Amino acid sequence: MKSICVFAGSATGHHPEYLQSATQLGTHIAGLGYRLIYGGSRLGLMGAVADAALASGGEVTGIMPGGLLHGERVHQGLTEMIQVGSMHERKAMMQEQADAFIALPGGLGTLEELFEVLCWSQIGIHNKPLGLYNIRGYYDPLLGMIRHSMNEGFTGESCLSRLFVSADPEEIIQAVSHELPLTSDVRWNPTGCQ
Repeated sequence: MKSICVFAGSATGHHPEYLQSATQLGTHIAGLGYRLIYGGSRLGLMGAVADAALASGGEVTGIMPGGLLHGERVHQGLTEMIQVGSMHERKAMMQEQADAFIALPGGLGTLEELFEVLCWSQIGIHNKPLGLYNIRGYYDPLLGMIRHSMNEGFTGESCLSRLFVSADPEEIIQAVSHELPLTSDVRWNPTGCQ
């Protein structure tokens, strides 16, 4: 494994633990020699994880749609900034560049990114590991909703087995550093449905 994509909020949240944990995660990612892939912002938890990785000597790649590059949100000190044409292209590029994913707390954009890579894993598009950095139990309600969806017959039984959940930065990185076995509830067939 060479790179970890981190999904994170562009805000810092109401509790200092969120910012502290994002900083710890960036420090550990760089310390273990992994490249950080993320959305390219200097704001919020996104900026904190990037700043920490850079301060620890790590390499950081930001991926941002061109329309956002010229605003005040773009991080100016990254190792590499990749400009793409849309949010869809950003997510596809993140998935392509990353060997694993970790979701910090965040808003709707973070949740969308998280669910897209989880869904892609479930249908067999990739077998890259995904971790939920569950600071202050942030993801507990989401995990409850996934369990409810499973109990009601809308989500496959393998869904939760694809997620590593921890509030410890070293543990979450260790958990996602191993590739998942290639199993899925549905096999991806790019030429049509099965």
